[in-house]
Amino acid sequence: MSQTSISSQDSSIVHPNAKLVAFSVGQLTLAVRIEQVDKVVNLPTVYGSGLKPVGLAQVDEHNITVIDLQRRLFGITAESMPTPYLILLHTRSGEGIGIPVSDTPMLIEVPTNLIRSLPASYRRADTLEIASHIAIISEAEQTRTLFLLDVEQLSSSIQIH
Repeated sequence: MSQTSISSQDSSIVHPNAKLVAFSVGQLTLAVRIEQVDKVVNLPTVYGSGLKPVGLAQVDEHNITVIDLQRRLFGITAESMPTPYLILLHTRSGEGIGIPVSDTPMLIEVPTNLIRSLPASYRRADTLEIASHIAIISEAEQTRTLFLLDVEQLSSSIQIH
């Protein structure tokens, strides 16, 4: 009996479009790869000291670290902005992270040739150090700029801010 093996090359085929979950935070449009998203839920109660833009929520028997990007990036408190949804993400190590958002996130496909790495110098200098890539998309006579979040950097930035 012969066995067929799948080489690692087969599993790394580059797709012409990247599937992203996009959402607004302030005037920014941020996105994460669909593979990093577990689900989107109604925002549960978030517990924390209130001194930092980080809290804790329980979702399906799991404790999730909630990072309020409105507050982290712009200093806008959650009380002044409605945030009815929580995007649940996971890091490579399996840690759960939640990002509260005010509007329903969108599933979009972006041609991979439009996604560019952000320069390291920009990432170090800007508040968007948590973004790793950028895509500028033309839509109906408008352009939209998407900043692709680096979930690992977002997770590690918790200790910094």
